[in-house]
Amino acid sequence: MRYGSLGLLAVVGLYTGGWAYFSPAGWYANFPGLGLSWLPQLGPYNEHLAKDAGAMFLALAVLTLVALRQVRNTRLVQTTGAVWLVFNVLHFSYHVQHLDMYGTRDQVLNVVFLAVLVLLAAGLLVPVSASSGSSGRHGDPR
Repeated sequence: MRYGSLGLLAVVGLYTGGWAYFSPAGWYANFPGLGLSWLPQLGPYNEHLAKDAGAMFLALAVLTLVALRQVRNTRLVQTTGAVWLVFNVLHFSYHVQHLDMYGTRDQVLNVVFLAVLVLLAAGLLVPVSASSGSSGRHGDPR
């Protein structure tokens, strides 16, 4: 479970961050991709803001990849989950208050995708039992 959650969060961070940082105008016009476009409805394009968002997502990806490599370090995995959870809860809260600018399909997709990210992050906070081999002497610096 931890590998999957960390892996998906790393992919989100790399995908969103890389695109936003290295092609901010393209990210703004076309995010999340697959023929959808969710950002122009939120306000005018701002290169600085787009690149800052990209940099933040890339930083989250780095933290997540470090945690993925040290998945037995419970404290690091939980810290990574907490960091993603703070971002995702605030991000989700903003978007659910601003759904009126989207059609029904995009409203549903926004809520579902953002809620999944909250759940993935929250799942990383759940303690893993010692019998699973993911805590204790195997990298957890208690």
